[in-house]
Amino acid sequence: MARARSAKTVEPVAKSPAGNRARAIAASAPASAKKKPGKTVKPLAPERVSAILEILAKTYPGVVCALHHRSAWELVVATILSAQCTDVRVNLVTPALFKAFPTPKEMAAASLPELEELIRTTGFFRNKAKSIQGAARTVVEEFGGKVPKTMDELLRLPGVARKTANVVLGSWFKIGVGVVVDTHVMRLTTRLELTRETAPEKVERDMMKIIPQDHWIAFSHELIHHGRQVCIARKPRCADCTLEKLCNSSDKTWTSH
Repeated sequence: MARARSAKTVEPVAKSPAGNRARAIAASAPASAKKKPGKTVKPLAPERVSAILEILAKTYPGVVCALHHRSAWELVVATILSAQCTDVRVNLVTPALFKAFPTPKEMAAASLPELEELIRTTGFFRNKAKSIQGAARTVVEEFGGKVPKTMDELLRLPGVARKTANVVLGSWFKIGVGVVVDTHVMRLTTRLELTRETAPEKVERDMMKIIPQDHWIAFSHELIHHGRQVCIARKPRCADCTLEKLCNSSDKTWTSH
């Protein structure tokens, strides 16, 4: 007698409580971003990159730098202080700092202990105090008290690397000579398969190749806000993500495809 075959058990697929929300978001993606049957869109395909830019622009219209500032100098200082610190914390610290030392000349003449005390809660306050005072002295002595508006000149300020220079040039002077790459931009560009690099300078170089220059400033702001609000590090909120349909990251917490 032939042995009967055992029936194959099919496990039911669990439905996410946020499924309807995510499917609605996915459906709103531009037609160019939707996969066609039998066709896989490559991560760096121009139509995919354009779709990402379009969705980000619609999700975060008119987004600006989260660091509070009233001048190029205040933005230089705030960006230096933001290293290994949240923008929220920096925004709590800078009002008292700029009230005590409102200009580069006054900050250059301040004592390090005074500066350290005012910025203590931002972390690494001793190194940051040296950097902002050094930057103040350079601005006064070499640039007549005004923050320069070129990448090469900004990089001469102590504590200023490409990220800070790009923030100042883009957010204050509206000059897009590069792409701001912070931890959020690093994480999201990797998850979206826009780069395989792990060094900020190389990630920036990759973004400058695939993102139109007139989008460099906005692209950074949009990714940073998206990284803070939705695509967070430990548990991304994929069910609420407007880019979910275009994302194939291995650490997604929900997927529609």
